[in-house]
Amino acid sequence: MNCDWLDIFTTILGLVYIWLEYRASIWLWLVGVVMPALDIVLYWRHGLYGDAGMACYYTLAAIYGFLFWKFKKSGKTDTELPITHMPLKYYLPATAGFFVAWGITYYILVTWTNSTVPLLDAFTNALSFVGLWALARKFVEQWLFWIVVDVVCCYLYVTKGIPFKAALYGLYVVIAVAGYYKWKKMVHHHAV
Repeated sequence: MNCDWLDIFTTILGLVYIWLEYRASIWLWLVGVVMPALDIVLYWRHGLYGDAGMACYYTLAAIYGFLFWKFKKSGKTDTELPITHMPLKYYLPATAGFFVAWGITYYILVTWTNSTVPLLDAFTNALSFVGLWALARKFVEQWLFWIVVDVVCCYLYVTKGIPFKAALYGLYVVIAVAGYYKWKKMVHHHAV
């Protein structure tokens, strides 16, 4: 088993990140800048070029998420952005965005890299775009996107020899299920 300090360190950061996300803490975005910046190097070294590119996006999206959570207020009040369900009007654009991102990422991977897993690498990247957007908006359904991403990533990281990241994503699946139910309860709590 070949593992390195970057695999271990980013796994620890990932545990902190998911704990903060579960708690709906704005500080998840700070970890969300540092961890993917380091993941770029980790994934590139293991031939997961789509994931390396996605880590670039995660770094930028974490800045957006922080600003959105910090400055987007609930309606006309000055309260924190609430956890809500994703409005139906977003399902079609989110689905279309997913398929476009999947196709573009797949094309890039097969055309300009030597990726051995372009279909799955592109899939997790495309669904992560949607998941991160939904997280930034505090939609409960973001957890459902992450469950699928985490299962596929766990498999990919096992096959690519990144064992600590694989274990982390296995744990992410469990936490994402728990997070989904917790956030659903928080929606009902805010609605009362």
